[in-house]
Amino acid sequence: MTEEPSKLPRLTLARQIRDSLVGRIVSGQVRPGERLVETRLAATYGTSQAPVREALRELEAMRLVETQPRRGTFVRPFVQETLRESYVVRAALEETATRLALLAGTVPVESLRADVEAMRDAAERGDSEAATRASVSFHRHIVEAAHNELLKLTWEGLQIEARTSVTMVATEVDPHDVVRDHAELLAAIEGGDLETACRQARDHQWHYADLPHDAHGRMRDSATG
Repeated sequence: MTEEPSKLPRLTLARQIRDSLVGRIVSGQVRPGERLVETRLAATYGTSQAPVREALRELEAMRLVETQPRRGTFVRPFVQETLRESYVVRAALEETATRLALLAGTVPVESLRADVEAMRDAAERGDSEAATRASVSFHRHIVEAAHNELLKLTWEGLQIEARTSVTMVATEVDPHDVVRDHAELLAAIEGGDLETACRQARDHQWHYADLPHDAHGRMRDSATG
């Protein structure tokens, strides 16, 4: 590997190693196809192989690495590209799901309120994993309310939980921002504002696509600066 991170404190080592590797993989610092060797990582992070092994299992669940029998663990190809592309596709699917659910009057508003409250509670506790679970639950409720099986299957096929977890870790998303974004979408849904709700559902996902422009063709500040 190229640049080696400094050794980590012993508290929650497996989680810290996982988060460090997520950032390095998504940024391209650890290249696609590169082998992640437990002994080397243990030496790099100044720990035993046990927390490294646990971190690699979590990375595999997040679809960032794959373990090949008798060969080892390797970084999956096209991680950055597929992560960006998945959010563009997800934006279109969730905009459509929001429109269908609102037009049919099938949005489970009480469930969405409970999800936002769960996000708020997680943000106050600084629990990004709980915030991620509540966020996924919020969007799944809308997708299921659309009552379109093909849309739902396509959405589930994007590996929503894994990619949301990767995004939360790699971009260091503030859970309070997650609460605000979902509360705004919920307010539009409760107000029956179809076009605003659809736009927010789309823009919320497009934001994470890391493209130089937003869903309306406007250049982003980070892209122009």
